[in-house]
Amino acid sequence: MGENQSRQRAPKLPIGSVADDYTGATDLANSFAREGLRTIQTIGVPREGLVPDDVEAIVVALKSRSIRAQEAVAQSLDAYRWLVERGVGHVLFKICSTFDSTDAGNIGPVTEALRKESGAGVAIVCPAFPGAGRTVYQGHLFVGDRLLSESPLRDHPLNPMRDPDLVRVMQRQSRGDIGLVPFSVVDQGPDAVKARISELGRVGAVAAIADAITMQHLETLGESALMEPLSTGGSGLGAGLARALVRKGLSSGAGGDALQRVDGRPAALAGSCSAATLGQIAQARAQGMSVLQIDPASAIADAGEALAAIERWLAEQSGDAPILIATSAAPDVVAAVQSRFGREEAGRALESLLAEAALLLMSRGFRRLVVAGGETSGAVTDALGIEALLIGPEIAPGVPVTTGLGHASGPIGLVLKSGNFGDKDFFAKAFEAMA
Repeated sequence: MGENQSRQRAPKLPIGSVADDYTGATDLANSFAREGLRTIQTIGVPREGLVPDDVEAIVVALKSRSIRAQEAVAQSLDAYRWLVERGVGHVLFKICSTFDSTDAGNIGPVTEALRKESGAGVAIVCPAFPGAGRTVYQGHLFVGDRLLSESPLRDHPLNPMRDPDLVRVMQRQSRGDIGLVPFSVVDQGPDAVKARISELGRVGAVAAIADAITMQHLETLGESALMEPLSTGGSGLGAGLARALVRKGLSSGAGGDALQRVDGRPAALAGSCSAATLGQIAQARAQGMSVLQIDPASAIADAGEALAAIERWLAEQSGDAPILIATSAAPDVVAAVQSRFGREEAGRALESLLAEAALLLMSRGFRRLVVAGGETSGAVTDALGIEALLIGPEIAPGVPVTTGLGHASGPIGLVLKSGNFGDKDFFAKAFEAMA
């Protein structure tokens, strides 16, 4: 049913996405734009009239990765239905390239719900992003040359990933059977993948983890995934889908940079506790950037005093040099804070604090903001009332400069970075790109 349904469509928009966090959505929108699709990212289901008529790709960003599975399913279905009503031909459920989730979800439950809604057959699932060192082989997720479970990325504070076997991980989250499209099949091309998917469908599978080591593999999977109305994966699969659309003539591939330049002081907010972000903060400090390091436990215990301390510190900052405010901490500190206050409670408190800090920054003329961390980016953009992002040039793999729309005072320069992305001097590069 799914394949026939997909073939019978004459899509007004070739592709759309439901993304489970804001920085992941920006990562995907960047992939679409880089492949020549005129792209807009919306924050939630947008109001009427916000999306221009000439876009080819819409990414609806949700903050659903770490909420209860039932809520994530409901939000994702709303976004999916909105996209389909606007004539989107294929929808990618965008997930993290490290498959961040728990045994309860939310990747499995949302994929199953969207599959049922779309009438799709076996959904292809692939988080691989070779440009950022994420590959999948025999169903196992690698970061560089190490299994995910042996890499620093296993220690996500909300969704730690200690099992690299994605078939096993997704099976624990899913009601239906999960299959595998191994490297030996993907390497043969789209016809071989199609045959494998058909075989899995006959034995009752609802989704299949697909191996991918190179961009060529993701192009193969993109062409294969377009045979159905739904797929699940990272921005690497998004790039594969976009290239397949251009090859099929469903997109011209001629989309351009939609960025609007914004004046104002530059600042960064860091809530991610990933090893990459911790290294970037240390590098920024070493390069002379003014950094306010907030103690997470003290900030949670007395949020009012923490916000007052930020305000006092901001009053001392003069000139136009970039500044950085961080709640990021090492894994042992994070573990102690979560043990004391609770994992979800601690996360929400620190996200709320940085969102309030963003409002303070705006009131003092800071209109170019870099935000590190998916959950933090969601909290900040919500607090600022951002409704959509225009996608500009790429700073690092998966991270573009964007213009935020919706704030009462006008456009805002924004860079939203997943915690694990970027090299050590990322903050300096981001500020330079926004100048």
